[in-house]
Amino acid sequence: MIPMVDLKTQYHQLKDEIDAGIAQVLENTQFILGPNVQSLEQELADYLGTPHAITCASGTDALHLALAAAGIGEGDEVITTAFTFIATAEAIRYVGAVPVFVDIDPRTFNIDVAQVEAAITERTRAIMPVHLFGQPADLPRLQALCKDHDLILVEDCAQSFGATVNGAQTGTTGAFGCFSFFPSKNLGCYGDGGLITTGSDAHADQLRTLRNHGSRVRYHHDIIGYNSRLDEIQAAILRVKLKHIDRFNQERRRAAHRYNALLADTPVTTPFEDGLGVHVFHQYTLLTDRRDAVMQALQQAGIACAVYYPIPLHRQKAFGDSCAQIHLPVTESVTERCLSLPIYPEIRDEDLVRITDIIRGALD
Repeated sequence: MIPMVDLKTQYHQLKDEIDAGIAQVLENTQFILGPNVQSLEQELADYLGTPHAITCASGTDALHLALAAAGIGEGDEVITTAFTFIATAEAIRYVGAVPVFVDIDPRTFNIDVAQVEAAITERTRAIMPVHLFGQPADLPRLQALCKDHDLILVEDCAQSFGATVNGAQTGTTGAFGCFSFFPSKNLGCYGDGGLITTGSDAHADQLRTLRNHGSRVRYHHDIIGYNSRLDEIQAAILRVKLKHIDRFNQERRRAAHRYNALLADTPVTTPFEDGLGVHVFHQYTLLTDRRDAVMQALQQAGIACAVYYPIPLHRQKAFGDSCAQIHLPVTESVTERCLSLPIYPEIRDEDLVRITDIIRGALD
């Protein structure tokens, strides 16, 4: 069996460090907003090159809290992509705003900047690009649009920890960067966890208050907030993994480029790297007109594969009230042909060869 991601192998490689970190938390018995969270936030800020890194309970919460701190609310429009996990648009709805879905670039699968510009109205308050599958969106052009139209740029970095654009980490160009530490992410903990980055002292203060029941001083609640605090055990795990993230991402890139070489003379379309930034391959997602046949062959061989995402958000029942008339041809075409293969730092070359051999057989 070849899984989509091999968390067990990674754990055993880091077992001594991780177990020691967890044991220290248990011994100290300080489990919420303790020293590991404080240290992790500083280490994340240093790694990403941002003034403020505020942890929270999940990537979804990161998006929600960022929008709340930005003051986005009822009736505001936020332009985003329909080719993403639902959390992106859920967070927009949480604050009472309206997600405005636009189509994607057919090569990168990221939001199409030209269509973003065309969708801007007097009600638009923010643009929320997703750095999908670890490929950075076109941040220079999106940032320029935001400057020209006085909009807030909120980066959904759930899949892009460690990816860069012009040498800068994703999550540091916009007013906010929102990360997920879900276990399968490039930097993942052993439960849920999230992070918001910002360059604004005022926004950082607001975010820390929002995540902790609206409280800056214990039992003093200045605003209505949320319970969205990363726990100490997850912080201890992330502190260990953060030290290895560059190696993890380099190994993902190695595997992706090996896939590309092994599939070069087949009719599948391998992932595109636009050269604007460094892709960290949270997923290795190809396109094929014979997806069902390829999936069946892989599954019969005990090899995991997945479709991210089979139903775009504008076709989800949850958004049916506002999206019935929306047609996004590129997004809809990609959802019918995309397929993600196993990729993780520990994947062996012989596994990559086996996977691609089976794909070749299914395509013959």
